Amino acid sequence: MITLVPDAMTNLALASVLLPFFGAALIGLAPHQAGKWICQIFAAATLALILDLAARFVAADHVGASRTLIEFGTAEVVGVAVDSVSVLIAFLVIAIGFLVAVYSAAYLNAGNREHPDTGRKRYYAFLLMFIGAMSGLVFSSTIVGQLVFFEITGACSWALIGYYESPKALRSAAKALIITHIASLGLYVAAALLFADTGTFALTAIGHLSPAHKAAVLLAILVAAWGKSAQLPMHMWLPDAMEAPTPVSAYLHAASMVKVGVYIFARGLMSADGAPHIVGWVGATMAVITLIYGFAMYLPQADMKRLLAYSTITQLSYIFLGLSLSVFGSDLAFKGAIAHIFNHAFAKTLFFLVAGSLSYTAGTRLLPSLRGILTKAPMLGVSFVVAALAITGVPPFSGFFSKFAIFGGGFAVSQQNLLLWPMVVIALIESVGCFAWFFKWVGYSVPGKVSDTVAAASPLPAGMKFVLGVLVIMSLCSSFIAASWLG
Repeated sequence: MITLVPDAMTNLALASVLLPFFGAALIGLAPHQAGKWICQIFAAATLALILDLAARFVAADHVGASRTLIEFGTAEVVGVAVDSVSVLIAFLVIAIGFLVAVYSAAYLNAGNREHPDTGRKRYYAFLLMFIGAMSGLVFSSTIVGQLVFFEITGACSWALIGYYESPKALRSAAKALIITHIASLGLYVAAALLFADTGTFALTAIGHLSPAHKAAVLLAILVAAWGKSAQLPMHMWLPDAMEAPTPVSAYLHAASMVKVGVYIFARGLMSADGAPHIVGWVGATMAVITLIYGFAMYLPQADMKRLLAYSTITQLSYIFLGLSLSVFGSDLAFKGAIAHIFNHAFAKTLFFLVAGSLSYTAGTRLLPSLRGILTKAPMLGVSFVVAALAITGVPPFSGFFSKFAIFGGGFAVSQQNLLLWPMVVIALIESVGCFAWFFKWVGYSVPGKVSDTVAAASPLPAGMKFVLGVLVIMSLCSSFIAASWLG
């Protein structure tokens, strides 16, 4: 049975899912040159919808709404849930989706010195579909809904990673699809266990399970989360996915797709009404192991995008650590983790798009070839520094505040669970090491004498400058938005 949705907020949430898919279908029917304009128009319209939803949510004193859309007997199969976390993350993925659409329209042209390409319309169609799928996953109130959109994001990522159709790009796309699809088995198991015990797929039913069954469902979700968020042992697809166009790397592999894993784990914990400690121990242990591995792996990288890929793996580990620490009773760590999803997305998108801008203008993203960026291209130099400050958590930039909350919550719960203390300390040491390593490259690439490669750089298009400017502002402001929104 399909139920109509009368509530205004859930209507807007549903519209934010469906509108991008409609736009993607329209691109398929439109002439080639119209694709980039349709993409930007529909991305902007979807952003307007989510801003309207956010305004209504605030007007309702942050009281959310939920509706069942499809039910089978008494079992909720697909539904919509609007609350503070889903609205915040939906704004994130849709806003960055719009910025990436604007950036892509300027990036995909014959003037791109690394990858001259006119921007085929299937690129823009899959980008819109991805925006819709992410919105659908964020607002889903059931595991089945999450699973459907989880798989759609995987299909879209396969198409976008392999966009250039080189043998390496096609292999990387297949690798990402296979690994994330294997990870999705965790959601299948979680859905089956939940339905067997409660007769519904609603996430809220997790809270009614026995401790043992609750742990089984949450650990199954955690397995799916590891695959999508590129955590050990299913991390290997993300560095290879850098064969994608850089705007795809910025959106899928910094701001959106890799956030699916941490989001579904966070949503599971929110619904659990207290998770068994085994979930926290498993999550925290794997987060710290992945964090150490990611740090070790980005040290030898000279390709800026691969460096950022391994950095993304470690930053996602911070989020998994914060969520896992919340199992032991730290609401501060949980809010810090959600805020870090928000903050990291804007800052890492900025960093990836700086890499894309350098490859566009200079024809390379190899860091040893890039010197004197600030002298030749002040906008890129400033953006490079801001992104590094935000990612490494230097105040007053956004990453500092969410990391501080995770560490603060971690040290608080460590007083009752001493084994957590070394995990938090290791994460803190990695944060300092991350700062040192990134600023080695900032000191090498941004100031100083201009290298021949940078000296020959072409001007940056206005659309790309606009997006970088917005992301610089958000790298300063996003933490205040997240903190005020989450309370």
